[in-house]
Amino acid sequence: MTRRAVVIGAGLAGMLAAAALSTSADEVIVLERDELPEGPAHRKGLPQGRHSHVLMAGGLAAMEEVVPGVSMRKQLLAAGAHELSLGRDMVALTSEGWFRRWQDEGPRLIACSRALLDWVVRVAVAADPRVVIRRGRAVGLLGDAGRVSGVRVAAEGADEYDLAAGLVVDTSGRGSRVVHWLGGLGVTGVRERTVDTGLVNATRVYRAPEGAERFPMTVVQADPYASRPGRSGMILPIEGGRWMVSLGGTRGGEPPADPEGFLRYALDLPHPVVGRLIAAAEPLTDVHLSRSTRNDRRYLEKVRDWPEGLVVLGDALATFNPAYGQGMTVAALGARVLRRELAGGGVRAVGLARRVQRGAARPVDAAWAAAVGQDVWYPGTRGARPGLGDRVVTGFARRLTRAATGSHGAAAALWDVTSLSAGPARLLRPTTLLAVLNGPLLPPLPGPPLTREERRLVDTAG
Repeated sequence: MTRRAVVIGAGLAGMLAAAALSTSADEVIVLERDELPEGPAHRKGLPQGRHSHVLMAGGLAAMEEVVPGVSMRKQLLAAGAHELSLGRDMVALTSEGWFRRWQDEGPRLIACSRALLDWVVRVAVAADPRVVIRRGRAVGLLGDAGRVSGVRVAAEGADEYDLAAGLVVDTSGRGSRVVHWLGGLGVTGVRERTVDTGLVNATRVYRAPEGAERFPMTVVQADPYASRPGRSGMILPIEGGRWMVSLGGTRGGEPPADPEGFLRYALDLPHPVVGRLIAAAEPLTDVHLSRSTRNDRRYLEKVRDWPEGLVVLGDALATFNPAYGQGMTVAALGARVLRRELAGGGVRAVGLARRVQRGAARPVDAAWAAAVGQDVWYPGTRGARPGLGDRVVTGFARRLTRAATGSHGAAAALWDVTSLSAGPARLLRPTTLLAVLNGPLLPPLPGPPLTREERRLVDTAG
């Protein structure tokens, strides 16, 4: 019986899954339908690839564990990525007011282009001789309802062929055909759900003005509770002395694709700081739009008779509104679950696939609750309306966020949960509940918490 593993998709989730498998399988074949770039370049199979991405602290910690013998943090920083502190290096306007910047740094995140991150991870994982990336498209699963035994592969310019595997991991993204494939094996009853705000992302890359290369990540968040379309803006410092500027608008408030409209939209946000900073910056790209922003979920962990030999991770399992920056971190946490479960018996261990699927559902649950819990409040959202439970949770979340604008204890709890460094239980600790009860201990800030030099840059640019 083969101890080969096959991973469908060579994106971030796929390469992390391959890394997790590399110490347990004799061979890991990663199937990828796209031609992969040789450097940090965009590829068409990644619909959100041109837009802002952050790797949260929880995802970085998982990634460090998953990729054997390599510090991904050091690799990313050496390639030009930025390491930012949520407490010190972020200027953020929330629905409850401006966050302060504290001397305590808080959890850190990695900021860079998605193309750079994917490339660095791919190079690190593919350096293992047990991992082979092969051009090909999975068109079906082999086996039956009890066990998946491989995949059917279509290769360009060649006949289809069968590829046997002791374990198949589907990381083929939001377009995964896994539910259809399972149906062909006799596995049915998969529950799926979609919550769609109609969000449109518009992104343009700029050269950071001289002296502003390390300007803090600047975010004007959308307000889900204002009974109007959400509108947001973000400046993310990335490699090469550049800013990636992403604007977002839910159904009825979408950003435009023309350069003049892009700037007007940024200036018309609830605070004009993003627009003022980019007004005099040099644009390096056109404006790119994306509508691949829905929350989609497949509840595979609830399938009664889950087959041996099949695991589904990353966007193939769940996708989230990208405004919340959770997707890459959830993918890394899923790969960590896979690695830990493999340590107990290898790729053909009895019950492995079900244990991984259930374990991967836990970070998905947390991210889904956070994303959908806000998205249900936007007018025009399809797939969900706020119920009594949503109102209770939202009331607590708003009080926590309001407290975090002027209470370090509340801010620390919020950082831990939003960075996926801790689960929702972190919010129920007595110290957190007391901070929420006390509310903000400092008065609200009248504007963004900038240093004197940062304020000078804003005034000069605007």
